[in-house]
Amino acid sequence: MTSIYDFSVNDIQGKPSSLSEYKDKVLLIVNTASACGFTPQYEGLEQLYKKHGPEKFVVLGFPCNQFGSQESGSESEISTFCELNFGVTFPLFEKIEVNGANAHPLYEYLKSEAKGLLGSQGIKWNFTKFLVNSEGKVLTRYASTTKPEDIEKDIEKLL
Repeated sequence: MTSIYDFSVNDIQGKPSSLSEYKDKVLLIVNTASACGFTPQYEGLEQLYKKHGPEKFVVLGFPCNQFGSQESGSESEISTFCELNFGVTFPLFEKIEVNGANAHPLYEYLKSEAKGLLGSQGIKWNFTKFLVNSEGKVLTRYASTTKPEDIEKDIEKLL
């Protein structure tokens, strides 16, 4: 696979979805969790989505339970939590793994295209973010500590 658009994922309701649906849009792909110190970033992600999306920009949230078991709920519970607590309207997907033998192929691709600190590939924690341009090229990886509002200028340059 050579393009982000070649990947298929299941949305939070379990419905298959192709990332080709997001062709010609800038994407911010994030592994999320509901019980993490970074969980309040949902609010900033939603603000970015409301301000710049959905015509040209989309946040894609991928719940993951690999870091401190901080996303132990079902997809239904995750969806409800995000909507009620942070008003999330950007697309959420089924819970996935981002590291290890069962890592989702999308995340294997993201990690190979935008390496982390000192060239590492593994995702270090929840709310690691990948910025993808409107041609589907993975440009940058941001650490969990990078707040959504700190990425806004990079997003605006691509729009």
